Amino acid sequence: MNDTPRIYVRCLASYNAGHLHGKWIDATDADCIMEEIQEVLATSPEHGEEWAIHDYEFHGLTIGEYEPIERVAELGRLIAEHGPAFAAYANNVGIDYATADEFQDAFCGEHESERAYAEELFDDLNLSDIPEHVRPYIDYDLFTRDLFLSDNYSVDAPNGGVYVFTH
Repeated sequence: MNDTPRIYVRCLASYNAGHLHGKWIDATDADCIMEEIQEVLATSPEHGEEWAIHDYEFHGLTIGEYEPIERVAELGRLIAEHGPAFAAYANNVGIDYATADEFQDAFCGEHESERAYAEELFDDLNLSDIPEHVRPYIDYDLFTRDLFLSDNYSVDAPNGGVYVFTH
């Protein structure tokens, strides 16, 4: 898969006439996308006026075939900037609600597992006052469960870990 988010746009008149005329387009700049769509329509055997997004590569983010190009480009830029973690976030909250600011506020990073995140969070609390002989009694499984029942959620990452987000 290409790292740059992209869409495959087809001329609908050609599609309806049985010709599969379309093009893969990098999806990070709305003006460039529209120029490429106009080229697809101009070079179509049917010289159609209507088009649709018939495929896409957005690191797992689902977009519609008639998604507004400005929104496609915005989502494409955010995925290009933040990678698959943004796509996972947007799929979870919905593309209409996924913004850069909300993502930045919610994203807690990529971790090996929910438990690894909980252990790191617990260690970051700098509880140096806990005596060494008490530390083995810390129940990380219970701490993890409570974290993910209330304030956090995770989404599987492509490499086998998880992306962790706060609500």
